[in-house]
Amino acid sequence: MAYIYKIIFYQPILNVLIFFYNTAAFRDFGLAIIFTTLLIRIILFPFFHKSSHQQMVMQRLQPKIKEIQEKHKEDKEKQSQALMDLYKEHGINPFSSILLLIIQLPILIALYQIMRSNIGASELSQLYSFIKAPGIINGTLLGLINLKNRSLPLVFCAAIAQYFQARLGIYQVPGTEPSQAQKIASQMAFIGPVLTIVIFYNFPAAVGLYWLVSSLFSIIQQLFINKKLKEKYGE
Repeated sequence: MAYIYKIIFYQPILNVLIFFYNTAAFRDFGLAIIFTTLLIRIILFPFFHKSSHQQMVMQRLQPKIKEIQEKHKEDKEKQSQALMDLYKEHGINPFSSILLLIIQLPILIALYQIMRSNIGASELSQLYSFIKAPGIINGTLLGLINLKNRSLPLVFCAAIAQYFQARLGIYQVPGTEPSQAQKIASQMAFIGPVLTIVIFYNFPAAVGLYWLVSSLFSIIQQLFINKKLKEKYGE
């Protein structure tokens, strides 16, 4: 299992980081992380886009979902079947958001391990043959933030970006009461950023930078999805 993780996540991320460090990042590791994050999000864009789109559609279906729950409240089996039929009709997988969280976890772990290793000779020996090993690595962002140490301002920025991302992903059908799922989403819009601060506070700033850039990417993506859905539903 450890070997598979190393081949699929650790080594590719390490090599991409060093590639960008040697080229587009002009030997600034912070810029290398930003470029790597953008590349990862572009690769995973179809999955993130589909998941975010499905979540927004599901929120628009809340009146129908509530109607089904009321109609079959005495028969949970029929209720589950009716809900699954509704999800299938609209191409929704209610568990897609969980899958994306699982995908992000090994990426965060790999980045954390890379920064904790100080990228020494052992790590550089894992570079692909076409990636040149740099001499000394400048582990800062624009010479201002040491990415090997923790950075509270960077974590706060990541938390703020995550809050706005979460708020953009909440939709309530006009003239209706918020569903239980929407209430939970509204609560998580506050809880998520708090957890981000608590979790990433003691992590290397590189991990917080990845989370910040990823959240900013998600904000742009969510704005695009919201615009398309408003046009589709004539809102």
